Amino acid sequence: MTNLEPVTEKNLDGYGAPLIEWSRVLKHLEESFTQEPGSGGPNRHTCWLATVHPDGKPHVMPLGALWIDGAFYFTAGPGTRKAKNLAQNPNCAITVATHDFDLVFEGKAVIVRDEARLQRIADEYTGAGWSPTVRDGAFYAEFSAPSAGPPPWDVYEMVPTTVFALGTAEPFGATRWRF
Repeated sequence: MTNLEPVTEKNLDGYGAPLIEWSRVLKHLEESFTQEPGSGGPNRHTCWLATVHPDGKPHVMPLGALWIDGAFYFTAGPGTRKAKNLAQNPNCAITVATHDFDLVFEGKAVIVRDEARLQRIADEYTGAGWSPTVRDGAFYAEFSAPSAGPPPWDVYEMVPTTVFALGTAEPFGATRWRF
């Protein structure tokens, strides 16, 4: 369980639904990211990363992200648009569609270079069905997503500063937390 605890929360629901409890969202989020390897398809979570072009245009791409200890981790080749955008402006959003909640996480993505931390993240990816190795502060593997470009792949950490949850199941609701 993570130590990510909200500083403020606000009910955004205009129809009288109760505040969504952060503990419920966190439990659901952690469960949705703890799946058997190869469990893709319609019952898996879907993540999207939104970054900003230098000219201000948005850029959104699907993402193979992990949720570990209150942060998202994802990879990008240095030549990809998302990596170029993050180098210019680290502010980003990750969205996750789950069965009980649609979630939006806002924060800054920073490259992880610590070898021990990278190894922990690589181990988590291996448990999810992709087996990268750590070398020279980046990931290497035989393959990655078609849009990732060739290795090495930088690993990014995004710790949320703001989270929005919109309930997609009873009792529904909409809540914002700031961290």
